[in-house]
Order: sequence, then structure tokens, then C-alpha cells
Amino acid sequence: VQLQASGGGLVQTGGSLRLSCAFSGGTFTMYAMGWFRQAPGKEREFVATISWSGVSTYYGDSVKGRFTISRANTKNTVYLQMNSLKPEDSAVYYCAANEGVVSRNGRDYDYWGQGTQVTVSS
Repeated sequence: VQLQASGGGLVQTGGSLRLSCAFSGGTFTMYAMGWFRQAPGKEREFVATISWSGVSTYYGDSVKGRFTISRANTKNTVYLQMNSLKPEDSAVYYCAANEGVVSRNGRDYDYWGQGTQVTVSS
């Protein structure tokens, strides 16, 4: 399985970005998908996760109400719509695949993408 994240960039406070993660090399619908982030000097943080069907989604407390995770199973892609961005959202964002149920724990994920940088200027 390979994961390719894209869509990061520089945005002003209050702006929006949409991250994409392309999945290949496996059966996409066998995997729950997640987004995590890591800022310099900080631990990896759970952002959002979505079940294989898209029915179940969960969010980290710091992004709840601002970020939306979704997936297009016909396109083998998971998305993270980020609105009302804040400087504290600046980090490298990683997508990950878990052959199982949704999880907030990064250790449950089997595959990871390379990350995409998001920078929010104040």
C-alpha cells in the first residue's frame, strides 16, 4: 500500500485548505483512514479518522467543528477539508491507513504517507 498526500501550502489565518491522500496498492475499502499532524518539537497529534464506508468519523478536540474528513471510494482518495485555520494548525499532515476499525491511536495504523506541510500565517 502506498499513500500520497498533497494539498498543503501557506495560508492566512482564517483561510481554508483541502488535503488529499491518494491510496494505491491495495483494496481501499478494507481500510479506515486517518489524518495526523506533527509540528516541530511536538508529538504527533490525531486529527481525524473515517471508517471504510465513510459513515463513521471522529475528530481531535482541537479541530472539531473546523475540519471535515471525507473519502471517495471510487477514487481511492481521502480528503481533509480545513476551514478557519489558525497558526497552531501549522504542521506536517500525514495520512494513514488502518486495516480495521477507526482509531485515534497512530500505532493502530499500518501504512503512512510522506506528509504535506501546512503553514498558517498570523
